[in-house]
Amino acid sequence: MSENLNKNFIDHNEYPQTEVIHHRCVNMLARLFNCPTECTSIGTATIGSSEAIMLGLLAHKWTWKNRRKQEGKAYDKPNLIFGANVHVCWEKFAKYFDVEMRVIRLEKDCYTIIPDRVAPLIDENTNAVGAILGTTYSGQADPIQEVNDLLVRIKQEKGWDIPLHIDAVSGGFVVPFTNPDFVWDFRLTQVKSINVSGHKYGLVYPGIGWILWRNKVDFPEDFAFKVNYLGGWVPTYTLNFSYSSANVIVQYYNFIRLGREGYTQIMRNCVENAQYLSQQLAASGKFKMMNEAQMLPIVALTLKDTIQNYTVFDISRKLRERGWIVPAYTMPPHAEETAIILVVVRDNFSRDMADILYKDMLQACDYLVRYAGEHREEEAQHRKHPIC
Repeated sequence: MSENLNKNFIDHNEYPQTEVIHHRCVNMLARLFNCPTECTSIGTATIGSSEAIMLGLLAHKWTWKNRRKQEGKAYDKPNLIFGANVHVCWEKFAKYFDVEMRVIRLEKDCYTIIPDRVAPLIDENTNAVGAILGTTYSGQADPIQEVNDLLVRIKQEKGWDIPLHIDAVSGGFVVPFTNPDFVWDFRLTQVKSINVSGHKYGLVYPGIGWILWRNKVDFPEDFAFKVNYLGGWVPTYTLNFSYSSANVIVQYYNFIRLGREGYTQIMRNCVENAQYLSQQLAASGKFKMMNEAQMLPIVALTLKDTIQNYTVFDISRKLRERGWIVPAYTMPPHAEETAIILVVVRDNFSRDMADILYKDMLQACDYLVRYAGEHREEEAQHRKHPIC
């Protein structure tokens, strides 16, 4: 990293081998996500997944717009369909780039999108549907294959070729190694673009993300710019222009050093530690699992209905005293009565640390029960002997 921090990634003329390495990373990711051999996939590194998502959705908007122009139809009212379980950058994209949001709301005990709720929102102005492999809120995966099948039927019946964009920010570097038979990627015909985060389970420092398109034909030609003021003709289609080459080089270093075997070992270890922690906490009788499938190394828990004298927010505050930063939050509107505590298991989170966290969480619960009892006694004494 120290050797490459000062190298500007966009300057391909001065650092040509960095661009070669960049293309190798894109090629490796395309094959990791099972891009068909007959397709000419393209992609690019980004500052993070937010930029990657916006680029993917922008390309789909322009592809839809160009097609509508060729058909002599209006192209001023594009819409985008996604669930309320998305990262905030999806809403930013819709607002910043003037696309109507058609948000599928979540409800209690249903925290992902389902095809039956996607279908009524689709029309000829839908330029993309979004699905998530590992939601920000609970770590669950949307039913990607079922949504793809819905879009295939619509294409056959109405002729609307609607792309499916997969936000694999959390799962893109996990599922291909831990559950390679799970179909979510370019094996599905309507999956036209995928974004993934290099600085999460890609094992690189912030910030780097990746966006890949299934085929070059899925990418509008007028979306790219060519500039020559760096000494040679340089194509660019990212939202940012200048940034350091370091994270691209480190991503490549990890790909080469760890390989498929190394990533598989690391990700399986992460998932197994997450499953271990989940089983321990579920067996305590105090918590209910939110993501039973446990595809990702994410532990999402809510308190059982029988727990009334403290909340997940109380547990989160108490854990901070022991040095744990474990967020607690409510689900999106229409499901906000559910409050979650979330543990993201990283590659340096050992089985021993899982045991320590488990004990600290139970001790926090025990303390909160005692504190709540003492607090109720104080209130009772206050009612008997009020201070004048």
